[in-house]
Amino acid sequence: MEEIFDFHAVRQHRERAAARIGRVAPVLEALAERLLDRLDDTNRSFRSALDFGGRGAVAPALAARGVEVTSADSSPRMAAMAGGTPLVIESEDFGLGVQKYDLVVAHFGLHWINDLPGALIQLRRALQPEGLFLASMPVLGTLGELRAGLLEAEAFCSDGVSPRVSPFPDLRDCAGLLQRAGFALPVADVEEVSLRYADPFALLRELRDAGETNAVAARSRRFAPRALFPAALACLPVEDGRVRITLRMAVMTGWAS
Repeated sequence: MEEIFDFHAVRQHRERAAARIGRVAPVLEALAERLLDRLDDTNRSFRSALDFGGRGAVAPALAARGVEVTSADSSPRMAAMAGGTPLVIESEDFGLGVQKYDLVVAHFGLHWINDLPGALIQLRRALQPEGLFLASMPVLGTLGELRAGLLEAEAFCSDGVSPRVSPFPDLRDCAGLLQRAGFALPVADVEEVSLRYADPFALLRELRDAGETNAVAARSRRFAPRALFPAALACLPVEDGRVRITLRMAVMTGWAS
């Protein structure tokens, strides 16, 4: 399989971000609350959960519901501070075991995975029969303003363009991916969130602090031209004196049979 993302770079970025994650915790927690609200739509109570990549926004909320939580992350530091029993993911072969949990929550933990169908199969196998899979991930349209600004700016600032924003799946494909992985009753819908910044550079700092720095395998290893990011940020749409960025968050649910 062609490598789209650099697993080692993803791990490094999350490891460095562990010391700064508190700066973006309010955003991650607010988005996690939207995801975990879906638990109230079920008539089930859960005893054991896998928090996959939640960065401290999921495990405490599940523990408050009386759930025993294991927190998995590719970053040892992020796994240790996430709030559950830490589990370090060493590769895209997660090594989760079979039928260990009755709930798996992957809050923004899947979008740097090369083999997304394979990852979903592994997470489904980790669920007990009639266990619930609940996930959020950015889909096509997320950071679209930044992507367009970078492409336009780089065309003027250098002799070529390189991928600087992760490719995201289309929402229309998400339910199909769940079905392909063997989940029953797969559902995927989207919540669109507009983020606004008085200081455009705060967007880049938040992406870094969340461990979301560019980990596309084909990224340029050269330093970006000094003028690139100021020029790209100048292209972002402005509303009421603040730049606007779009997050399209897919919410995915499925059941293990």
